[in-house]
Amino acid sequence: MSSKGIWICVAVALLAASAGIAAALSDEEKLGKKLFFDSDLSEPRGQSCADCHGIEVGFTGPESDTNAHGAVYEGAVPGRFGNRKPPTTAYAGDSPVLHMDEEVWMGGMFWDGRATGWTLGDPLAEQAQGPFLNPLEQNNPSEKAVIDKVMSSSYSDLFKKVCGDKNNDYYDCIGRTIAAYERSKEVSPFSSKYDYYLEGKAKLTEQEKKGLDLFKGKGKCDKCHVIEGSKPVFTDFTYDNLGVPRNPENPFYNMAEFNPLGAAWVDAGLGEFLATMKDYRKFSRDNYGKQKVPTLRNVDKRPAPDFVKAYAHNGYFKSLKEIVHFYNTRDILPVCGFEGSVPGKNCWPLPELALNMNTEELGDLGLSDKEESAIVAFMMTLSDGYRPEKSEK
Repeated sequence: MSSKGIWICVAVALLAASAGIAAALSDEEKLGKKLFFDSDLSEPRGQSCADCHGIEVGFTGPESDTNAHGAVYEGAVPGRFGNRKPPTTAYAGDSPVLHMDEEVWMGGMFWDGRATGWTLGDPLAEQAQGPFLNPLEQNNPSEKAVIDKVMSSSYSDLFKKVCGDKNNDYYDCIGRTIAAYERSKEVSPFSSKYDYYLEGKAKLTEQEKKGLDLFKGKGKCDKCHVIEGSKPVFTDFTYDNLGVPRNPENPFYNMAEFNPLGAAWVDAGLGEFLATMKDYRKFSRDNYGKQKVPTLRNVDKRPAPDFVKAYAHNGYFKSLKEIVHFYNTRDILPVCGFEGSVPGKNCWPLPELALNMNTEELGDLGLSDKEESAIVAFMMTLSDGYRPEKSEK
C-alpha cells in the first residue's frame, strides 16, 4: 500500500472512532462513504475521491507539497492534472440549483457552477458524478464502467439494498449517496470552536472577538461569506472575480492534449461555462472570471502546523494571512515587476482576468496588520473537531 493509502486509512479510522459518529450513518450515507473512499473506482484503479478531498484538511487538497506549488492534483492517469484547486466537499449540501437571482448567478457546484443540479435537482449529487468520468481525474470511460466496478465490490449487497434493481438509475444513485455522505454529520458536523461559541459552550479570545467584529464590519467578509443563523456555512453560493493572479506553477499550462492554449489559457470560470449553452450565452461576458464563493468552514484545518494549504480557485495564495492581505491591499499596492518587488510585500501581480473584478467589497479595506491577523484568528475558529475546555463551559 502506498504512503498516501496508509494515511487515508489512518484518517478514516480516526474519523470513525471520534464521537461515535460513524455508527450513526444511515445505509445511504454508509454507501456514499464506501464510494467516496473506494480507490478501485478509477481507470487505472488507484484513485478515490478522498485522494483530492482529504478528511484531515477539511475535505480539500491533502498534500502539503502539492498545495505549496501548483495546488492542482494529479488524476488516475500519471501526468494528467486538472486545472483548479480541489474545493471542499464538506458543507456544500445547501447549495441550490444554479439559477439567476435578479442579475446574480448563484448555486451549482464546482468552481464554475457546471454541476448545475438541473438534471438531478441536486448540484452536490451531480458534482459527485463528475470526477468519475473526467479524463483528468478518475478517467472511467463510461457510467457503466463505474457501475460494474461497484457491482463487483465488497459492498455490492449494500449498493443493491440502497439503490434497488433499477439499472437505469444506478449512476444517479451513486451520485446521490455520495452527496448524502457529504451532508452527513461525519463530514459536516458543525463542531468548530465558533459553533460551541454560538451555543455558549466556548469563549473566543479577545483577538478572535476582534476578528469576528472586523469580519462583519470593516473587513466586509460577510458580504459573501454569510454569517447569519445558528449554523452558518459562510458562503452565499454566488460567484465573484477577486482579481486573483494566475498561479504560474499550475501544471495545466503544460497539458497540451487538454489545453492547446498552453500558457495563454485563462480561467474564465462561470462565464466560460455559461458560454457553452445557447440560452445562457448572453450572460457569459458579465460573468467571465467569476468563481464560486467557497465556504470558510475548515478553512484552516490541517494535520500539522507546518502543513501548507492553498487558497483561491487556483491555489495562488499559501496562507490565510496572505489572502487576507490581498483582499486588503490589492488596489493600493503597485503591480509587481519593478526592482526589489516581492508579491504580497510591496506589490501584487496582475489579475489573471480583470474583467468583472470586484472593486466594491475588497481591494482597499484600510485594515492594519493587527486587524488582518485578527480576521485570520477568527477564521481559525471554524475548524471542526474542537473540544471545549471545562473552564469554558
